[in-house]
Amino acid sequence: MRNLFLAGCMAMLMFSCSKKETSSTEPGSGNASASEPVKNNLSGDQIIQTLDCSGCHAVNEKMIGPSYQQIADKYSEKDTELLASKIIEGGSGVWGGVPMSPHPQVSKEDAKKMVQYILSLKK
Repeated sequence: MRNLFLAGCMAMLMFSCSKKETSSTEPGSGNASASEPVKNNLSGDQIIQTLDCSGCHAVNEKMIGPSYQQIADKYSEKDTELLASKIIEGGSGVWGGVPMSPHPQVSKEDAKKMVQYILSLKK
């Protein structure tokens, strides 16, 4: 019985670390999320809050991945496309051995909003 309880807890933990919103499919396919138009109006920091970013990143302290402040200090506006691609496709090697998982459900436009928010934290 205890093993079943632990397995259930592990499953809940894994589920809670996944993205908080379901991804939509191509426009017009009939499978798009009803909240998609609202999501398009979110700011970069709000989009970050709808995803699993906080499991690895924080604003001012290094966690599994670098802090948003560290990213802002390392990159500039000219790196927006690169960073947006890393959000969508994932990446590894720049901040250590732990790879960043891809977020293919994030549109290029939303990824750029996320990057703009992060870069706005530059000191």
